[in-house]
Amino acid sequence: MQTFSVTPDVLKELTRRRGKLHPYEQLAPAKTALLVVDMQNYFMAEGEPACCPPAREIVPNVNALAAKVRLTGGLVVWIQTEAKPETPDDWANLYECYSPEAKEKRQENLAHDGSGFPLWPTLVTTPQDALVVKTRYSAFIQGSSNVEDVLRGRGIETVLVAGVATNVCCESTARDAMMRGFRTIMVSDANAAFTQENHEHALRNFLIIFGDVQSTDEVIGRLDAGARTARAAE
Repeated sequence: MQTFSVTPDVLKELTRRRGKLHPYEQLAPAKTALLVVDMQNYFMAEGEPACCPPAREIVPNVNALAAKVRLTGGLVVWIQTEAKPETPDDWANLYECYSPEAKEKRQENLAHDGSGFPLWPTLVTTPQDALVVKTRYSAFIQGSSNVEDVLRGRGIETVLVAGVATNVCCESTARDAMMRGFRTIMVSDANAAFTQENHEHALRNFLIIFGDVQSTDEVIGRLDAGARTARAAE
């Protein structure tokens, strides 16, 4: 599994700017959502064009986070990328960066009925979870998905971002979530990238500038603490 650590220079910068490492030390579970980004066959299965093998290693952590978020009263949102073959010229500037063969493969495999669209089979989903389809790297950018409506409708204030790839769709979604006013935490060992370097650099930059980075164990501990506080206040 890819790792992440806070280097002394990063800690020094955060201490100067924030006075502490983690800005979001308190979580209200009922106002927290786990956003699981692009844990689909296209990004995880051998033979798919964008297969990222490290993504398979984070499945246990993603399932553990999802179970804890549900148990403590929060919302789990599974976000899937779809390429719509009926609008082949949509996002034309992206496809200028693809060969014709790669463009065709992406649109075919990420179509709603394509081999790459389904969620990875060992992910544990439940009927109480939300499903969101996006058409851009970020789920929050205008016209990409209805994720913000889903979250606002549930009174969500904090989002936990997990999935693949750390430095592409996860980071894009997390940055825009922060820009839209959500307290945003990227979960270090529930994200995966194509390389350790990309994973680490994305998380470090997000932590310094945009929001928070915590491990699965840290998030679960804070959700449990938040749930105890909520029970005590009843």
